[in-house]
Amino acid sequence: MARIAGIDLPKNKRGEIGLTYIYGIGRVTAGRILDAANINRDKKVEEWDDDELAAIRQAVGTVKTEGELRSETQMNIKRLMDIGCYRGIRHRAGLPLRGQKTKNNSRTRKGKRKTVANKKKVTK
Repeated sequence: MARIAGIDLPKNKRGEIGLTYIYGIGRVTAGRILDAANINRDKKVEEWDDDELAAIRQAVGTVKTEGELRSETQMNIKRLMDIGCYRGIRHRAGLPLRGQKTKNNSRTRKGKRKTVANKKKVTK
């Protein structure tokens, strides 16, 4: 089993797809890493030998991934919240930040529906 950046890569996947299991590496970056290591993109992860794994590890080391990238993202969000900008306020309130409408949708961001009871009518 190939272990890169603390992540176990799936054996039966193509190399380009297998590398995307690492946080911070997408399809394009995975392709560039494999090109830098001179490895065929279609070669399965289980077919990589030790020399190829070492070359991939070295290439992945140049890219910001996993814990370092997660902490940087969290620090960026915290900075937005601290300065009190619009995006920071939306983060704090748990609402969408990029201009989406929230009357009907945005359930992923807002969470489960909270039903509000109707006001009782006053009878005279």
